[in-house]
Amino acid sequence: MRKRTRITLLVCAVMTGWMLQPAMAKKGKGGGKPAPVPVLSNAEASDLLFMREEEKLARDVYIAMYAEWSTPVFDNISQSEQTHMDKILGLLDKYGLADPALGFGEFADAELQELFDALIDLGLQSELDALMVGALIEEVDMEDIVLAMERTDEADILTVYGNLLAGSENHLNAFVKKIEAITGETYVAQWISQEEVDAILGR
Repeated sequence: MRKRTRITLLVCAVMTGWMLQPAMAKKGKGGGKPAPVPVLSNAEASDLLFMREEEKLARDVYIAMYAEWSTPVFDNISQSEQTHMDKILGLLDKYGLADPALGFGEFADAELQELFDALIDLGLQSELDALMVGALIEEVDMEDIVLAMERTDEADILTVYGNLLAGSENHLNAFVKKIEAITGETYVAQWISQEEVDAILGR
């Protein structure tokens, strides 16, 4: 089982490292009706399971941030994250993988649970911190999605991942606009390279 990227959270001059690690994957059995469903590799299955919970983490954090700060961007993007979760769930069902998603704010992956709790604590410090948390989540999501796309050649999975990637780019744009409106300064990348962020923002 491969290791996920270690995330460094740098908010309010506090550096906290967490490791994202996918939940244990179950192999799909491939038993479609007219045609057999392909059997996924361990990496493909692991990525789908992890992506389901990673999208849930984003949704749950944004719901909590909207409840605290009433900033519309969190409400809008949380609804988009629910759509992303639903798309991944459709793939889990197709490939015979058990859904790892639990209740609000709860995660099967212990390290995602720890990360969620840390992000909530950071985001509750101020509206700006909450927006920075949102931007960080989207940067990390984009990197994870790109890596997952490199590990599959299934057309349906690639289509969903492509949609998720486009969504995360739009979400990052939305968060950055709010951040820059508050700070009056140019947004500085938190996880992916500044060049990647500038390209996404059309700079």
